[in-house]
Formats: sequence, C-alpha cells, structure tokens
Amino acid sequence: MSLVDTALNVAGRATDLIKPGRGLDPVRVQPVGWYRHEQAVERLLSSFSAVPAGERVRLAKKTSNLFRGRANSDVPGLDVEGLGSVIEVDPVTATAQVQGMCTYEELVDATLPYGLAPFVVPQLKTITLGGAVTGMGVESTSFRNGLPHESVLEMDILTGTGEIVTCSPTENTDLFRGFPNSYGSLGYAVRLKIELEQVKPFVELRHVRFHDATELSRVLEEVSVSRTYEGEQVDYLDGVVFSLTEGYLVLGRQTDEEGPVSDYTRDQIYYRSIQHPDGILRDRLTIRDYIWRWDIDWFWCSRAFGAQDPKIRRLWPRDLLRSSFYWKLIGLDRKYDIEHNLTTKRAGEPHRERVVQDIEVTSERLPEWLEWFFAACDIQPVWLCPIRLREGVEELGNTGEQLAAEPSPWPLYPLQPGTTWINVGFWSAVPGDHVSPEAEPGAFNRVIEEKVHELGGHKSLYSEAFYSREQFEELYGGDYPAKLKQVYDPAGRFPGLYEKTVRGA
Repeated sequence: MSLVDTALNVAGRATDLIKPGRGLDPVRVQPVGWYRHEQAVERLLSSFSAVPAGERVRLAKKTSNLFRGRANSDVPGLDVEGLGSVIEVDPVTATAQVQGMCTYEELVDATLPYGLAPFVVPQLKTITLGGAVTGMGVESTSFRNGLPHESVLEMDILTGTGEIVTCSPTENTDLFRGFPNSYGSLGYAVRLKIELEQVKPFVELRHVRFHDATELSRVLEEVSVSRTYEGEQVDYLDGVVFSLTEGYLVLGRQTDEEGPVSDYTRDQIYYRSIQHPDGILRDRLTIRDYIWRWDIDWFWCSRAFGAQDPKIRRLWPRDLLRSSFYWKLIGLDRKYDIEHNLTTKRAGEPHRERVVQDIEVTSERLPEWLEWFFAACDIQPVWLCPIRLREGVEELGNTGEQLAAEPSPWPLYPLQPGTTWINVGFWSAVPGDHVSPEAEPGAFNRVIEEKVHELGGHKSLYSEAFYSREQFEELYGGDYPAKLKQVYDPAGRFPGLYEKTVRGA
C-alpha cells in the first residue's frame, strides 16, 4: 500500500475536518467593482508601509501552487485580503479587469455567462491571475494564444519602492516585458486588464493514438501551425504519453451543437478515457468541464491518494475531487512526513526524491527527450502542451526612456517567436538512490536539468531548481533582471529571481 493509499484511508474518513473550499459546480460570481478594489489597494499599501525598512517583503498568502520550499520569515506579510476577485467584465470590448489574487476558477465563472473565457486558462482552479503572469501558465490554447501574459493589456504592480506602477505595451514597457517569469522578484500584480475570447458551450474531442514518438511529434508540430487535423478545425491541443509506443494527441473543437456529454466529476477518470487501442476516439464535454478536466484528478496525481480506486472513489465526496483538496493532503504529508514514516522508512529505504517539473523543448527535440526520459525513470504518463508565442508579439517595442530592448519579447521567459515549444509535465517521485547510492539530494532533478540544457530547452521555475548562477543567467534573461531590480526594487525588498527560485529565499 503506497503512502497515500494509507493516508487516504484516514483522510477519507476525516474529510469533514479539512475545509474544501468551493465545490465542483459553477457559482454565480458578482464582480466587486472599483470602490472595493481601491479600498483593498489602500490596505495593501498600508501593510507595505508597516514592514520595517530594510526587511524583506512577502505576501500573507495561505495557499500556493509552487513545488519548491521557501525560507521562513517572522516578518508580517502584505495584506492581500480583498484582492482576490473580478473587478468588472466588459462583454462589449471582451475584456476583464481582475485583481492579482483572483483565481482562474473565479474568473471563468464570471466570464462564461457572457460566452467569454480568458485566452489561456491554466489547468488548476486555484492558480491566480497574478501567479500565472509572474510565473508559469500553459494550457491547450497555448499553441494559438501563447502564454497568459500575452493577453494582458495593462497591469498595476506593487514594486519594491512601495509604489503602484502601471505598465502596458506603451507605458513602463521594461516592467511590462520583464514581469513575466519574475516570480515576485520585482513585485506583485495588483490589477490586470486582460483580453477575453468568445467560446461556444461545448467542446468535441478527438483522441488520436500514436505508436511512435517521432510520428506523434511530427503531427503535433503540423497541427500547432495549421490548426487543423484531417480537415477539421482544432481549437484546443494537448497530449498524453504513457510510453514510447502509446501516446495520444487530444484535439478539441468548439461547437454549439447540442448532444450528450461525458462527466468526469464522478466515477470516470478523464486521462484514462483517452486510452484506446488504435485510431481516433471521440468525446464531448461542456466548455466548463473541458476547462477543468485536469483539475478533478490533478491530472493523474490523485491516484497517489487512492482516489482512483473504484471502491474509494465511490465513497469520496464529489466536492473533494479537486486539486485544492489534494494540496491539503500534500500539506499534511509535508508536515508529518507521512509517506516516509509509513512506507519507505519501514522498508529501510531513503526518502523518495520528488520529481515535479515542467520542461520545454522544441518539437524537433521532443522524440529524443521522450526516449531519454522513459529510459531514465519509470514515471508515466507525461503531459504534452505545445506553445507558440502569439503572432505579432515580436513587434512589442520599448520606449526610449526605458531600458534598452532585448532580443526576446519576454526577456525572462526564453521562448522565441515562430517556434513550436512543447511543454512536458511530469509529477511524481523516484527512489532517493535512483541516480546512485551516494547521490546528493535532488540528484535526478539535476540530471534532468542537464539533459534539458543539452537539448536546447529550459524548465519552469515553480519547482526545485539547482542551476549555478552562471547557468541560470544564460537561461533566464542574463543581466536584465538585475537591471530591472535597480529601477523597481533598488533596496532589495523582494528576493532576486535567482535567490527566490533556486535558493528558496
């Protein structure tokens, strides 16, 4: 019995002791308006002023989607209460004004009644707008809509000087371009004005099976560029690979045609529904269920908690089939070291090494990456999500009064326009001595970093990273972050990008 099969047997009887938050179904979301937003900003600024000069500043935020540790601090955090809502939705201009701590779940429930949705909705409901823009966010629209920050029209950012700085493609452009992938090292988004796109009420899916990783990669590149497959439009595109001989592309098409839809919020499990022997398998979901299809079982990670066991799933409260609840179980494991105490320790084995990463390689290098990864460990499946920067983004300029322009439109996020990058997500663990009996902590994650670098790729920084400072600067903006710090956080009130994402400051 794995850790959390055991933990779940306990947790399943005690779920009423852990507040789950929102359930699975949509709720009516009323935008808070500008007056309440301005009140929340005043409280935020007051809390910043209350932090002693010279002390580091952090958010007083109870939850996180980060898989890396951070140093503890006794300094009071910034008051972000009241900054977690939609301010307004404008269906005429197809835009929304959103507070930085607003979750995508809240935003989606506010926009779908108008037939609108964000250009990119990251996979987990509790990811916030500010978190996706300053950090990482991809999904199955990223092959045509790029990354979340590319649909941002304007931002208000609390910088290290204690000021709210408004930035856009024409105002404080250096901050606008440098904020994505800065992970709070420059400040925090207080307000974001974003574009919305029209969506239809249903998504028709085609699960296309491949028996060869090279062929899958070739078709993934072709569909990413053409946005069609066998004569049908493709609005959504991602994939799941179980082995080198079993991979799937999932092609979604928006439709307003009425018809039966699947429900993966009960007994069925979405990623298992994709598997089939050959050819194409079709499915249909409502647009909201499609958007949150991965959240229900945290992709496939709910299996670690026993939630995919039919016997346990029948007893599992439906409202707790969501990533926010699995996060609570992870929190209990981190606090009490449940897995190690109940399983590996008793077996005389070392702690398991957590391998929770999203890496990116070009579509040409994807087969080589998959061949290496499946030979190097037994983690499966992995998620594939193609990314292409939005057309025209390379023309994003810089004002003469700001810092000099950089070769990339988003200097801290190393993607080039006109190239198909494939995000590969894998979230599991390996034995602590997987690399060698004498391996140092994080050994396999270090091997992954080396291989990704060898293939000309990079990885997201929401999880552990082990780069040297020189390697890090080569991959993530060179001296551009330091230049921005000189302007927007000269006193170092926030940790630097390297200190925060590698050193855990």
